[in-house]
Amino acid sequence: MKWEYSWPNILRGAIIYTSGDSIAALLLQEFQWSRLLGLALVGATFYAFEIPNYFQWIEKKAKGGRGRWVPLYKTALAILYFNPIWIARHLFFIELFSGQAGQVGWGLMRIALYSFLVNVPLSLLGNYVIQNVIGLRWRFFASAVFSALMAIYYAVSRVLF
Repeated sequence: MKWEYSWPNILRGAIIYTSGDSIAALLLQEFQWSRLLGLALVGATFYAFEIPNYFQWIEKKAKGGRGRWVPLYKTALAILYFNPIWIARHLFFIELFSGQAGQVGWGLMRIALYSFLVNVPLSLLGNYVIQNVIGLRWRFFASAVFSALMAIYYAVSRVLF
């Protein structure tokens, strides 16, 4: 498998993930430039590298699969990636770049688990569309937009849960 890490994905990751989180931060009156710049860095590095490559792996795993179960299989593999640990890591980055890394603890995992469980129906639908309707070339973009919308939810869930 050839690793994917391209300038378009770097820019998309930096801009789209930052946009979603910045909207959430503005809604919560928690906007900080360090958070914006930090999440731009995370979107341009971790997410721009990990997600397109994972999506390629999903496509490779599902290739040759037959029948009506392939779309559900691809969706399930996407959900396995965007799990409570991924959400907790995202929340950790928010805390880190907000200058609150000293307050990070197991509470983030609880918040991530609740956030994941509450949004399972929406996440299933979003990931089904991303994995089965959107072409591989545009999946990272679509996933980043979906994740940016979910980032608003995750940020707000910090207060709700």
